[in-house]
Amino acid sequence: MFHRSASIGDAQALGELNHQLIEDEGHRNPMTVPELVSRMRRWLETDYQASIFEDGSAIVAYALYRYENDHVYLRQFFVQRQKRRSGLGRHCLKILFSQVWPEGKRISVDVLCTNPGGIAFWKAVGFTDYCVTLEITNRTNNA
Repeated sequence: MFHRSASIGDAQALGELNHQLIEDEGHRNPMTVPELVSRMRRWLETDYQASIFEDGSAIVAYALYRYENDHVYLRQFFVQRQKRRSGLGRHCLKILFSQVWPEGKRISVDVLCTNPGGIAFWKAVGFTDYCVTLEITNRTNNA
C-alpha cells in the first residue's frame, strides 16, 4: 500500500468516495456527487488536507482532516467497502499517527449514532467517548 498527500486534482475521486461514505454511514446529507466534488475542492484549497492510500493505482482509503490549535479534526475517514474488516483501516491510521499527524496531538472524529459499525471501529482503534450531540427535529410548540 502506498500513502500520499492529496492534491486538488484528487477532488473528483474524493468527492465520489465521500458520496459512498455518506451512503454507508446513513448520513442525511443530500448533496450530489458534483456538489461533493466542488466542496472537496474548496476544502483542499483552504483549511483541509487529505491523505490518500492506494493499492496499485486504485484508492482504497482516504482521510480528510484539519489542524486546529489543540487537536487534529478528522472530518472524513473512508475505506473501500470490499477492503473493510481486513485491517486496512487500522493500518492507514498507524501511518497517519506515525508519519502525518504531530506526535501527542489529540485527534477528534465525529461518528453518527446510527453508524454502529463506525463506532465499533473507532473504539477498537483506541478512541473513547467524549460528548454526545442531541437535536430535535420536527419540533412542535408542545415542549
